[in-house]
Amino acid sequence: MTVPDLPHGPVNWDTIRMVVFDLDGTLYDQRRLRLQVLFRLAGNAISSLSFETVRILREFRRYREELGETQATDFAVLQYQSVASRTGHTPEYVRSIVEEWMERRPLNALRNCRYPGIAQLFDGLSAKGKTIAVLSDYPAREKLRVLGLNADFVVYAGDPDVGFLKPHPAGLQNVLNKANVPAQAAIMIGDRVDRDWEVARRNGMRALIKSRKPLVNIDTFRNFDDAVFSPVVAGAKQS
Repeated sequence: MTVPDLPHGPVNWDTIRMVVFDLDGTLYDQRRLRLQVLFRLAGNAISSLSFETVRILREFRRYREELGETQATDFAVLQYQSVASRTGHTPEYVRSIVEEWMERRPLNALRNCRYPGIAQLFDGLSAKGKTIAVLSDYPAREKLRVLGLNADFVVYAGDPDVGFLKPHPAGLQNVLNKANVPAQAAIMIGDRVDRDWEVARRNGMRALIKSRKPLVNIDTFRNFDDAVFSPVVAGAKQS
């Protein structure tokens, strides 16, 4: 299998000690999951004769994007307070809606949205003694459990010792410190240039971005069975 040329050269997996994964949109098909949740939201709107839940979730996602761009501190508090102010609800109510519809309800559909090949990649990395970490802007542990994936380190932007959304370097620096691995011996795998590629760049670390098409000056891959991963996937058990 021929390994395609990457703008920043081939990945030398022999020198990589740790692989840091983003979660949402990287380990599973986020569009597919959101479509399934959307059908449930539509049913909720019909039964309740209200689109208020949809409005709150839409505003929450929009504001989270703003928080990532502004690199705000205390985002975990601001995300509920500001959305509550914008929608006319209490922060507690906004939080309950977000936890129900963005954290709990999607779980039973999550496993079927897992990307093909990701389990084999995790198995291959573990078999070769690589440290596996997950860095997510949303709570990740329960999602990983449902996806059937195990990581050595799981860091969430809302953890007390982080407190910033990507691409602020704090979260990835936290991962590197916990694993005691230098940035030069790690690689970030994500799906967003503005978040995952950028947080890696700010930490002096290499990254691979999952993308359906090549991107200018960005190292990309399309699927987890692409040739770039063949050195670590070879011989991995089927999951």
